[in-house]
Amino acid sequence: MSDGATRLTRRAVGMAGRLVRGLRRLEAATRPHSRELEHHLAERWAELPARARHSAQTLGRRGTGCEATHGVFPSCDFACTPCYHGRDANRVPIDGGHTVREADRQMAFARARRGSGQNAQLIGGEVSLLPPDDHAAVLKAMQRHSFKVMSFSHGDFTYDYLRRLALGPDGTPRFRSLIFAGHFDSLMFGRQGIPIPDDERQLNPFRARFVAKFRRLRAEHGVDFYLAHNMTVTPRNLDQIPSVLASCGQLGFRMFSFQPAAFQGNSARWKENYRAMSVDDVWSRIERGVGARVPYRLFQTGDERCNRAAYGGFVGDRWVPLLDDRDPRDLRMRDAFFRTLKGMDVQVGPAQLGARMSRALARHPAAVPLLAGWLPRFVRRAGLRNLLRDRFLAVTLVMHRFMDQEDVAEAWGLMERGKTASDPRIKETQERLAACSYQFPHPDTGRLVPGCAQHAVYDPAENAALARELQRAPEAHRASP
Repeated sequence: MSDGATRLTRRAVGMAGRLVRGLRRLEAATRPHSRELEHHLAERWAELPARARHSAQTLGRRGTGCEATHGVFPSCDFACTPCYHGRDANRVPIDGGHTVREADRQMAFARARRGSGQNAQLIGGEVSLLPPDDHAAVLKAMQRHSFKVMSFSHGDFTYDYLRRLALGPDGTPRFRSLIFAGHFDSLMFGRQGIPIPDDERQLNPFRARFVAKFRRLRAEHGVDFYLAHNMTVTPRNLDQIPSVLASCGQLGFRMFSFQPAAFQGNSARWKENYRAMSVDDVWSRIERGVGARVPYRLFQTGDERCNRAAYGGFVGDRWVPLLDDRDPRDLRMRDAFFRTLKGMDVQVGPAQLGARMSRALARHPAAVPLLAGWLPRFVRRAGLRNLLRDRFLAVTLVMHRFMDQEDVAEAWGLMERGKTASDPRIKETQERLAACSYQFPHPDTGRLVPGCAQHAVYDPAENAALARELQRAPEAHRASP
């Protein structure tokens, strides 16, 4: 064979190889969900206690849960009542290098245990105490492990801080989108401009400014955002939930999360009888705030005694659920959703999402008429005229109920010894810990620790050890936003 023919043959073989590799990448990119994730979903389902394996459960069917960082930046510059951080948290220096290294290590372990495309929280103390470059570096490190990362903050940082986080030194965006949870409630002391708020109403301008910073970032630099609103609830501000939702529901937050206070963390900041209110008390105020019944039993993540969530959105000033748990047709739609989408990552570009949806529906054609039947039901609930006049703003309503550290410490100690509690209250705590959807990776021990156990059992010793370690390290430094 001549040299020319040999070169042509090699070129043809190379082109064929590139074509095959390209087709394989295309097939993988448009696959509804990976085989690896399917394995992790099955594993997650098997881990759940029997009482949590039911038709509404999302763990093991839609996702594997949410992982969170610990021991990376425990310090905070607020003084909240209550505060879930231990007494030693504020003795730990802020060290960006430590934060990046430890978050990377934790998320590498979590990725191996939970699969790709899952949710993670960059949480600990106040995230904006990290210098912007370090904050960006840790987000990048966590994203490299295929997590969708939410930064948790009290929101009391400047637009300049947000801009320096979002943009690299050359002024180009480092991220297509940022995910933040802003915590606002009248139990937080230290916010610039209103150090000690009297009520929730006084915080509404600060909530609006928080959203406005992200809107400005998007307008000026094209960086999109997803914002959640967190609020701790005690008997003192319970009855103010409706006004928060009525005033701020359409500001631009995509999620409102309410957390009934628990006796966790720093006992010096326990100021009220948190047991004086129930989860139903909190949920009834949420319903009053959005002016609608809010169905939460359609989708359950973990244990119902820990989490409630309802999916829908505002059409004008009305919140409308996507599904109604009293309608058997909507329950069938819910079941088809689980069968068809499973662990599909829908937070991708329109073309890729369309391809994934097409392949999923081709595998489950029975979902098509169910979807077609659901749409007119939703339009009737929302009102056709309202939908034509007002845009639909998707807003998820959530409640997370943490457990008292005394109960958790006893329950976890028994679980570590393989024992089931005889006390009904401690047994319930064990059941809730076993179904926890919010876990902290511990690479050194090969475990994922439930959130309440992390705060009640592990945080105090971790923070004390970390304070000693970082105070000795020459690179440790405190930073201000």
